Amino acid sequence: QVRLVESGGGLAQTGDSLRLSCAASGRTSDIYVTGWFRQTPGQEREFLTAITWSGDETPSTGSVKGRFAISKDNAKDTVYLQMNNLRPDHTAVYLCAVKTSFAIRTSTTAYNYWGQGTQGTDSS
Repeated sequence: QVRLVESGGGLAQTGDSLRLSCAASGRTSDIYVTGWFRQTPGQEREFLTAITWSGDETPSTGSVKGRFAISKDNAKDTVYLQMNNLRPDHTAVYLCAVKTSFAIRTSTTAYNYWGQGTQGTDSS
């Protein structure tokens, strides 16, 4: 079992930055990939970016391409999402998830464990 806790969300102004954290506990040795997703009301969860245990990552996609970046600290079992140059349409609940099998995937069904999410809001 792996438990994930996100933190770092909050209110921001357009153009601000936020750094989200995803702290893992439990059987962290089972984690191969950690991904970040976001969700807005009435919409499906959208894949943003992911990183493997060894540090291979997939670039952020879509409207967050070039604005959001993923990193990790293995010693802390924590993965980060750096969000720069925020815009109002970046308002969402941000969730991290992990998968215990090989290879980065963008589908939510590929991930085994999910955090509860943290709200990121552009209050401009």
